[in-house]
Amino acid sequence: MNPEPAPVPAAVRPCFPALERGTVEVLQVNLGRLCNQACRHCHVDSSPARSGPGDNAGPELLEEILALLEAWPALRTLDLTGGAPELNPGFRRLVRAARGLGRTVLVRHNLTIQEEPGQEDLPAFFAGQGVVLFCSLPCYLPENVDLQRGRGVFEKSLRALRRLNEAGFGRGDGGRELHLVYNPLGPSLPPPQERLEEDYREALRSRYGITFDRLITITNQPIHRFREDLERQDRLEDYYRLLEENFNAATLPHVMCRGQLSVRWDGRLYDCDFNLVQDLPLRDRGGRPLALTDLLERDPRSLEGLPIAVARHCFACTAGAGSSCGGSLVEGGA
Repeated sequence: MNPEPAPVPAAVRPCFPALERGTVEVLQVNLGRLCNQACRHCHVDSSPARSGPGDNAGPELLEEILALLEAWPALRTLDLTGGAPELNPGFRRLVRAARGLGRTVLVRHNLTIQEEPGQEDLPAFFAGQGVVLFCSLPCYLPENVDLQRGRGVFEKSLRALRRLNEAGFGRGDGGRELHLVYNPLGPSLPPPQERLEEDYREALRSRYGITFDRLITITNQPIHRFREDLERQDRLEDYYRLLEENFNAATLPHVMCRGQLSVRWDGRLYDCDFNLVQDLPLRDRGGRPLALTDLLERDPRSLEGLPIAVARHCFACTAGAGSSCGGSLVEGGA
């Protein structure tokens, strides 16, 4: 039997390099932890039980988001995530209003939400609003998807993808974009994004008649459920080492935290959705944590150059080809 790996003393662990914020163009809003699924890799710890007001954005915050979009034309993209963002009662009004302001709206869509009561018309709603969809599908094999996301999720996802294709999404014409999201089943780095996309495209088209625009790969974050799973297997330190040993400095200019703001369901501001759940807030130059309401009277340029909060989990965004909500950051991969 192999001996347990010795813990790495904090003093000899690699330190993540300092980062500063650049020009902010994306406003990512986490509308809450309520979700119809409870996936094994979920860094937000979302589930059907997260229905309380302390876990989900209220109508006042949604109005503040729209006020900021009006005040800051430089925020060209609104990126909605959760949980399942569609379960927030104000989701559709927020999408319509943001599109009315001329913003690109991205929705992190788990596909199975379409089969929840009152959500059956989501493909038509998405098509009518011209949103860009990022849809979770961690494999094209049913056993792998169901192991990670729950029994029956693969078949539900296929039905949802067919409905989106019928609504005009994923046809490659640039009008109704449908992107799929892959993350590894276990503690490994994603394979090269371009190569995996070819495999997905062939498998989904030939086996199921499904098309999509682009595949993006995301590295699992050692946060919440995925971290707990690694701890149960005594593999957390091994995973951290994998991320640190594969650190790629070429990804640093492209990490998503440099060009976006992340808003939590309680209105507090963060550099990214991962710092959000780790409660590592965005701070002003005096070290004070910032909330969305603090920005309404500010110039967007006032955020440029602010330090980004970094910690050990940040190595997940810079390992190999890098990882972000938009996929790989540089060419190549594991």
